[in-house]
Order: sequence, then C-alpha cells, then structure tokens
Amino acid sequence: MVRRKVENLLKDVQLTGDAVLKIQDVFLTELENGIHEKPSSLQMENTYIPELPDGTEEGLFLALDLGGTNFRVILLELYQGSVVREEVKHYHIREEQRLGCGEKLFDFLADSVSDFVRGQKLTGTRLPLGVYCSSEYKLTVPGLPLEPWAHNLLPLIAGVFVPGFTFSFPMIQKALNIGLLVTWTKSFNCPSVVGRDAVNMLQEAINRRGDTHVEVVAILNDTTGTLVQGAVLDPRTTIGLILGTGSNACYLERADRVQHWEQQRHGEKQVIIDIEWGAFGDNGTLDFIKTDFDRTVDKNSLITNSFMFEKYIGGKYMGEIVRVILVRLTKDCLLFGGETSDTLLTSGTFTTSFVSIIEQDTIDDTSENTVEILHKLGLSCDEDDVAIVKYVCEVVSNRAALLVSVCLSTLLSRQDRPDVTIAVDGSLYKYHPRLKGWMNKYIKLLAPGRKFQMLLAEDGSGKGAGLVAAIALKLRKRLQDS
Repeated sequence: MVRRKVENLLKDVQLTGDAVLKIQDVFLTELENGIHEKPSSLQMENTYIPELPDGTEEGLFLALDLGGTNFRVILLELYQGSVVREEVKHYHIREEQRLGCGEKLFDFLADSVSDFVRGQKLTGTRLPLGVYCSSEYKLTVPGLPLEPWAHNLLPLIAGVFVPGFTFSFPMIQKALNIGLLVTWTKSFNCPSVVGRDAVNMLQEAINRRGDTHVEVVAILNDTTGTLVQGAVLDPRTTIGLILGTGSNACYLERADRVQHWEQQRHGEKQVIIDIEWGAFGDNGTLDFIKTDFDRTVDKNSLITNSFMFEKYIGGKYMGEIVRVILVRLTKDCLLFGGETSDTLLTSGTFTTSFVSIIEQDTIDDTSENTVEILHKLGLSCDEDDVAIVKYVCEVVSNRAALLVSVCLSTLLSRQDRPDVTIAVDGSLYKYHPRLKGWMNKYIKLLAPGRKFQMLLAEDGSGKGAGLVAAIALKLRKRLQDS
C-alpha cells in the first residue's frame, strides 16, 4: 500500500512514451527555430570554429578555464595535434568575487594569468606563432624543459602569448574571439557585466596590469572544448556533451544551415554549434514535464525561472530533487515514520554524490551505504525506507538519462552520419554508475539504426581551449596567406 502511494506520487517524474516523443518534437522545433534566428529557448550559438584538429597543431599555448569555483591557467605543449606536456595552476575564486562586482572578477583573472606567467618564468619570453624555426634556432623557455623536437615547433606572433579562453557560461558569439555574456549560471552572479564581451573584459584587465604579453584569440565553453578534445581522441567525434554540475551539448552542423554569421564567410563547410540546452523549455515549451518537486527546486535556486532543463538533469540539482521528494514523502508519513530531521529539511544537504552511491547499492544489491547516508542525515530507517529511497534515486536519475538521450538521439538523426562518437565529460557522467548504460539503451531506441559510441574526453575545458587557440592561429594564417 505504501509503495503504491509512493509510485503514484512520483508518476509525473516518470516520462511516458508519448511525453518522450513530444519532447523530441519540441527539441527539434526549438533547434530549427534557433538556428534560423527565430524565437527559441535554444541559443544555437555559432562558435565560428569551422574545423576540428587535424594533427598539425603544434607549439606552446596558454589555456584559461573559468566555469567553476577554481580558475585554471594552463600552459600546453602540442605536437601533431596532441597534448604532450602541460603545466597547470588553480586559483580559487572566493564567493564574494563570484557574486560581486564583475570588473573585480576579471581583474582577479588577470592577476592569476600574470602570476602563472611569472611563476613559469615566461615574462618577456618571445614565443613565435605560426612559423617553423630552423633546427639551428635553439629557443629555451626558462622553467619548462622541452623535448629536442619541440625547439622546431614553437609558434610566434610578435612575442605574445596566445590563449584560448574557456568561459563556461551562456554567451552570444559574434566572432571566434568575441563572446557577449548572456547570463551567469552555477554559483556565479555578477550582474554588472552581463551583456558585455568576456574577451574584451579580460583583455582590458590584462592590459591594465601591463606586465604580460597576452592576446586572447578564442573564446569557447567547456562543451565545445570537449568536442574538440574528443576529435583528437577519435576523429569520428561530432557531438560534445557536458554532464556534470551543469549540462550542455554542441555539435558539428552544416555551415549552409546556419543563419547567424556576423563575420565574413570564407567557404566554410561546417561549424560547431553551441546549443545551450540548459535553457531548453524556458519559454514554456517543456512545462508539461515540470513537477511540483521541480518548482520547489527552482524556487530555492540562485537564479529562478531560468535553465530549467539543466535543473532536471544537472549534478548541481539531482540530489536536491531527491531531497525535496524525500521531504514530501516524510511529511505524508510514507517514509521514516513521518519523522524528518533538520538536516534533511536544509537545502543542499542531499548531494548528487549521495545519489550515485545509493544507485551503486542498487546495482550491488546491498543497502550498507544507503543506510550510512541516511544516518548521516539524522534519519532512522528500516528496510522499507531504504527501498523507497533507492526507488526515488532511480526515478530521478532515470529521468535525467532519458531527457539527455532524447536530445542526443535527435542530433544523431540530424547529422545523418554513418558513425558518430559523442565526446562526454563531467562528474555526473563519470561517477553515476547507471547513467551511461541507460543512455546507451535509450539512444538506440530513439535513433534506431544510428551507429554511435560515447567517449569520455576529460578536460576539454583545458586541453580544448589550447587546441582551439591553435585552430584560431591556423585560420588567421590561412586568411593572411590568401
């Protein structure tokens, strides 16, 4: 009787076959509208990256990565399109910087770049970009020993470090090196710089310091970086997916389908499109799947009525959805004998890592870890309680896997390629023990006959930024030579 009541309460979290097909239709419609610059909840942003790595990318590049509570500065050494050496430093971004004045945030980023360059003893070092040096030209970089072959591969552009900047927030791109911030997400909210060019703000902050020679040549997000990094690992890669704290996807689109193109075209055949699917349905087109639990999670979030699709599937919210459901079940006396705890009633206390651990218990047919988690939350439980908690985690997780699969299957059908690799990164994908299996199952059902495989492409936000910087320089040189 209790189990039936629980299942009935959660029936709206479980998507019906009709709902899945409707989501697929809505996604395709929103995708088409966005790419033709019609009203849509999907930005379908042109990244102006018209090609993927081809193995000729070589030299030293800086990569900058902003998306979480740490800002990363990375020095990458590329050889034949692959990263053969990297030096990385993390700079923690305090809460007051993430929620305060935007100009101060970018000043902090510039300070971090300067600290990294000075720490690597690269201040004043002239690094050529785009020209091969003769074997007699022995360039050494203090603090970074190079392989003998690397002396012939250092790029040079007027002694300037040329970084790619991974900026993992929604933006409107007007060029490969121009990205206007649309809105902050995750734990960031600096309203004073919304609508401004992130590259220009960073460049101005770097120039104000005046102690490093850095020109930011490309801006991208972590999703695009994941696709680019995946293409190095597997040339069949044409889709990139982030499934971590947040979620987004990008894919390789035919250039002639893309209406938003503010720069002069140069015969491009394809281009990476950043979907920004975290906001899918924010215009009301997906309200038919929104439950009261989702509304509660949204109400408690940093930015309400925004990025609802991400709130269904992202690691930042999955544990919170489970917590909200458990509170409701407890209040209805269907769980824990109707006795809750202050910890469970506190937003954010049931993390998505708990969901992954409990799901592993389900796989292993054990309850040990689930019981330990519930005790940590100050809850007394019996076998029936544990079974219900496992069920809730399964339902919420399964919905996330199905929603992601609906969208990926639509992209596979749209690309119509014989064999596609989907490059994936993100903590939720890596650590949730059941998501990958569910996604493989659902994508096969929703895109029958489409050959695909998912590939873990870690650190696209770092390595991908360096690779995109290398691509940007190849494009620049090609235009100069034409």
